[in-house]
Parts: sequence; structure tokens; C-alpha cells
Amino acid sequence: MNLRDLKYLIAVADHRHFGRAAAASFVSQPTLSTQLRKLEDELGVSLIERAPRKVMLTPIGVEIVERARRVVSEVEQMKEAARRSQRPEAGIVRLGIFPTLGPYLLPHVVPPIRRRFPDLQMLLVEEKSDELLARLRDGRLDAAILALPVHDDQLHHEYLFEEPFLLAVPEQHRLAKQKALSVDDLAREDLLLLEDGHCLRRQTLDVCQLAGAQEKSEFRATSLETLRQMVAANVGITLLPTLAVQPPVAHPQNIRLLSFSDSQPSREIAMFWRRSSAMSEFLTQLAAIFRALPPGLLDNPLTGPAPETAPPPDML
Repeated sequence: MNLRDLKYLIAVADHRHFGRAAAASFVSQPTLSTQLRKLEDELGVSLIERAPRKVMLTPIGVEIVERARRVVSEVEQMKEAARRSQRPEAGIVRLGIFPTLGPYLLPHVVPPIRRRFPDLQMLLVEEKSDELLARLRDGRLDAAILALPVHDDQLHHEYLFEEPFLLAVPEQHRLAKQKALSVDDLAREDLLLLEDGHCLRRQTLDVCQLAGAQEKSEFRATSLETLRQMVAANVGITLLPTLAVQPPVAHPQNIRLLSFSDSQPSREIAMFWRRSSAMSEFLTQLAAIFRALPPGLLDNPLTGPAPETAPPPDML
């Protein structure tokens, strides 16, 4: 048994197709098939069901693939540890981030990362949170930026920041002229939400339950931009993360953004990686850059931070 054959097996499990797995492994299909037959002979079990138009793993094949992923990941981490011991700021980091955060956060942090680590190669993977967690656990990602809470004793996390939510309403909505918005003002309102699988959907539903609001169930969006345009079209109202409405993000003129004066809805963001990772020291440095956002970035872009109170005349 060798590492190459384990990688072939993982490729078949990922692609469920011998041709595509061979192409991804940069070998011919007969070579890949022959090596997998040898692996099955060595183990004494069938790992793959070979149907004419379908490739499936046997039950023991599923277990072997999961073990193979861990073996390959450990070997890659050994190589990474050896290389990083000589030059920790160089190499590749596979970083996952979820879609309702990535496009709005990365423009603010990638430039300082490149200045701090000019030789670092960042491979950014944008997926829903559950998929990011699965990839992180089996070694396909080095780290992932996720919303708290995440319950996994095998993962370490570094807290990054708290991102407030703003209420986006059409200009003609009854709440649009309200200066001090309370979570209770959402009672009996119908909110537009993202489709299932987005962590922002779960976060918004938590606010709905707190405020007595409900989902506008006949509409579901696949992206924040769709939600924004639905609000602009006077279809309904929604909660938007603050980073998603900061320049240079385009903002429709007929949308009013409102902040909350009490019980500010928000989400807490952290960077996660495996406790066993050989990159822990470097990832801690990387997390510090994500934590150091530009001042005012999490303020309401229409109102900015609360004005400071002028000192008494005798203190001037």
C-alpha cells in the first residue's frame, strides 16, 4: 500500500467517475483502475461498486476512504511542518469562508495579508458553513472562517470580531423614517431570507423568533445581492450584515438601512483550524490580521459611529 494509491481512491470517492478521477490525478484511466484493483487485492475487500454508468463506494470503501483522507492529511501536514520550520510565511494556505461574508470581508484583509506575507499563496474556498466544516475536519482545508457557535472539540478557534446586522427596508416602508429602531418593532413583520443551508438564514431566524417576526415564505434568495434587490423592489424587508453594505458595495438608492438601539442583532466571527494542525502558530498570526479591521468598518455606513460628546468648557 502506498500514498499514491490512497490518493487515487480519494479521487474516485470525490468524483464518482473513473475518467474524471484519473484526469484529476494526472494519470490514465487504466493506470488508476489497475492500482485500485491492486489496493483491493491487498486489503482483501471490494472498495468500489463498478456499475456501467455509476461508481459507488461499498460500505467498507466509505470507511477506508475516510481513513485514507486522514492518512493523506497527516502526511501533507508533516511536509508542511518541515517546510514551515524553515520559512513559515511561505507556502499555500487553504482557507474556507462562507458566501455571506467572503466577498465583503476579503477586500479589507487580503491587502494587509499580502504586505505581511508576500510569499504566501492563499487558496480561498467559498462554501456554505456545513461544507466548510466537513472539509476542515478531513484535512481538505487548513482553516475556515465561520460564525459562532461551532461545537467541535477537535477544532481550535480564534475570535475575530462581532458584526452587527442592519435592517434593510424600502424607502416607503413604515419603519423607514423611524430614528430609533427596536427589535420589538419587527413584531409581525415578514422578513425575506436566504435559502436553506446558509448560516445567515439561521441567524436571521433567531432574530425573528426573538422579535416575533416571521419568514416571508413565498420568497427565498440564493445570495445577499438577490435579497438586496428584492428589498429595493419593495418585496419585503431583511437583515443585512454590516460588511455587506459598506463601500465599495453598490447600494440601491431606494433602500433605507436602519440600526437597532437595543439588543443589537449581530453575529460573531472566528477562524477555526484543527488542534492537531502543524500550522497553528502561523494561523494564529493570520487570524490577528483578520481581527485588525480598519476603524469604523463595522459602523452603519449611512450614519457612522455615534458622535462624541463635547467636553465641558472648563476642560477645553
